[in-house]
Amino acid sequence: MAETPVVVKHTKLERFIADVLLAMKMPHRPAEITAGLMVRTDLRGVDSHGIGMLPKYVEWWRDGYLVLDAEPRIVRDEGATALFDAGKCLGHYVSTLAMRNAIEKARAYGIGIATVKNSSHFGAAANYSMMALEHDLIGLSATNMPVPAAVPTFGRKAMYSTNPISFAAPAGRHAPFVLDMATTTVAIGKLVIASRWGKPIPPSWALDEQGRPTTDPGVALQHRKLSPLGGSREAGGHKGYGLGVMVDILSGVLSGAVYGNLFERTDMRERRVHNAGHCFAALDPTRFRPIEDFKRDMDDMFDALKSSPRAEGQERIYVAGEPEVECEKVRRRDGIPLAPVLVAQCNDFARDLGVAPLA
Repeated sequence: MAETPVVVKHTKLERFIADVLLAMKMPHRPAEITAGLMVRTDLRGVDSHGIGMLPKYVEWWRDGYLVLDAEPRIVRDEGATALFDAGKCLGHYVSTLAMRNAIEKARAYGIGIATVKNSSHFGAAANYSMMALEHDLIGLSATNMPVPAAVPTFGRKAMYSTNPISFAAPAGRHAPFVLDMATTTVAIGKLVIASRWGKPIPPSWALDEQGRPTTDPGVALQHRKLSPLGGSREAGGHKGYGLGVMVDILSGVLSGAVYGNLFERTDMRERRVHNAGHCFAALDPTRFRPIEDFKRDMDDMFDALKSSPRAEGQERIYVAGEPEVECEKVRRRDGIPLAPVLVAQCNDFARDLGVAPLA
C-alpha cells in the first residue's frame, strides 16, 4: 500500500527551504529567490526539481561542491550578449540575474543572450524562460550538469547529462506556451520520485549495467544510463541525442563550462567542481509584428490544436504549460503533497543545521 503524502502549504515550504539555505551561509536575497523558485516548481507539479532537490543540495554543500555565499559576477557584457560566473553557487540566483540581463538586452536590441559558467543545478528550466512572459517576450533557457546520465544513440555508456531545455511564449486568452523538457526520455528526478514512493518505472526510461531496459528505479539511479528522448534509433532517439548535444554546446562549450563527460575525464571530482553551464535568451516579437497580432495568432493556433479530433478514450488535448498552470491553482489552495521519506530526509538535515523541522 502506498504511503500517505505529507501535505505542506507552499508558504511554509518556502520558509523552510530559505531557512535551510541561510543555515548553509547563503545570503538572504539569494536564499529567498532560490526558495521561491523551488516552491514555484513544486506548485506547478514538477516534483523532481523543487524541494525534492534539497537533500542533494545539502549533500553537495557538505562535500564542498557548493559555495553558497559566492557572489555572481559579470565576466563579459557586450551588446546583446553577456557571460556570468556563478562562483560555485547554486544556479537559481545567478540564473535569475542572467535572464533579467537577457530581457534587458532584448528590449534594447530585439534579442538578448546571457550564459553562465562555474554554476551548479538551477532547478526547473521553465522558471527562467517564463520570466520573459511578463514582458511580452519569448524566453529560452537551457542547462547541463557535470555527471553524465544520457547514453548516446548506438552507445551503452552515459556521456552527457539530461540537458533540459525550456521555451516560453506569451498568448492572449490562453495560458502561455511553456515547454520544459529533459532531452533524455525522462529526468533523473523522476527516477528519484519513483524510488521514494517505491514504484516501478517504465522500461523505456533507463538501462541497467548491461545496457538492458530496467523497471527498477534503484538500479536506474545506481547506473545512471538514461535513453535519449525517443529511445531507440528506430523510435527517433537520435533526435533526442542531437538535442542533448545541442544543449551542451549552448550551455557548456559556449560559456566555458562543463560538457559531455568532461567531469569524468579530468580532475573536477577531486577539485570538487561542478562548473555547470546555463544559456538564457529573450526575443522581442514586436521586432517582427505587433504583439496583439502575435498573441491573436497564438490563441488561434491553440484553439485549433485543442479542438482537433481526440484519440479514443481521451477527453482533452493540452498545450505545453496548461497542466502546470492548473496544478498550481490546486496546490496553492490545498497544499503540496510530499513523500514521507523526503520529509524525513529534510527533518534529518534540518536538525543538524539547527532549523525547525518541515513537518
